[in-house]
Amino acid sequence: MTTLTLLGSTGSIGTQALEVVSRGGYEVAALAAGGGNVRLLAEQVLDHDVPLVAVSRGSAADVRDAVAAVAAERGVPAPGIEVLVGEGAAAELAGAGSDVVLNGVTGSVGLAPTLAALRAGSSLALANKESLVVGGALVRAARQRPDQIVPVDSEHSAMAQALRSGTHGEVARLVLTASGGPFRGKRREELTGVTAAQALAHPTWAMGPVVTVNSATLVNKGLELIEAHLLFDVAVEDITVVVHPQSIVHSMVEFVDGSTIAQASPPDMRLPIALALSWPARPQRAVAPCRWDQATSWTFEPLDEDTFRGVRLARQAAAASATHPAVLNAANEECVAAFLDGRLAFLAITDILEQVLAEHDGVAAESLDLATVHDAEAWARRRARELAGAR
Repeated sequence: MTTLTLLGSTGSIGTQALEVVSRGGYEVAALAAGGGNVRLLAEQVLDHDVPLVAVSRGSAADVRDAVAAVAAERGVPAPGIEVLVGEGAAAELAGAGSDVVLNGVTGSVGLAPTLAALRAGSSLALANKESLVVGGALVRAARQRPDQIVPVDSEHSAMAQALRSGTHGEVARLVLTASGGPFRGKRREELTGVTAAQALAHPTWAMGPVVTVNSATLVNKGLELIEAHLLFDVAVEDITVVVHPQSIVHSMVEFVDGSTIAQASPPDMRLPIALALSWPARPQRAVAPCRWDQATSWTFEPLDEDTFRGVRLARQAAAASATHPAVLNAANEECVAAFLDGRLAFLAITDILEQVLAEHDGVAAESLDLATVHDAEAWARRRARELAGAR
């Protein structure tokens, strides 16, 4: 049976991954979570008989008390579990040597667990795009075999599947699809006064607040472009973003002969999760397929990069230096937090990102290490907070 360590178990990706795991074939060796929802974590421990847990905040007593409370409600004995606590706890679990580590953590804090899993030789099902965005050179250096990282993002899963149709030298470009978010078709001047509630009303996907706001600004698509560039070793200028509001074609690969291979499926994250866990084998009926006996239509539109500047900024960051993508991501996290708190206007998010990127000096890939990445992130966060406060 395949052993699995799941990081970010109480988040959107984590809960859906456990739905997939409940069908059988996996032993959940460990769970890691932020610690903000110990009740759900306790339920997961009991549902999947998990012996080892990590939380980044809170206490081991909080987790054990929650497990005991849920066990009492169910009328079963409370299991004995080991609990790790602290910022480094998830990385410790990730490096313990499970067959598969699914990194569903949100944010750049996922980099250390990603590196730990790769160095331990585990297969890494990667839903934490920030790992590659923030420390791309470090991640690629830590990878021990070409197929060790399997993407969980639906777009990158689609590309990985389509890339089976040809060699790397036969790839002309990658086509990254975007739903367009809640403001598809809007002009920049129409987005003045956008509220957090409006930005969080995604038309297709149910995600966490940070990712959902990133989808509204399309910064998320910019981060995905950088991720695709690093995962598949394709130049950023050979990655195109198109708007596909139906979210059925998850991405495409265009080959040098003019053929384009697309991956299509209903918008359900359980498919790319299940595929990442079983890669390169395909799982049995992870989700219901598209209905080809029913009339439907799909549309594709060019991206308005004047209104949604996140993709353009990501291209600039990827081309500038090894630390510019980390600066982009860190500054964006600060800006999104300020927007959700009502301290920053929606349009100001990309304005500030553009200024922070322009001010950053940058570090070459050959000089990159974790300390350098953290320094660049810390500077970007401080500068973004300063600029947001000034507004």
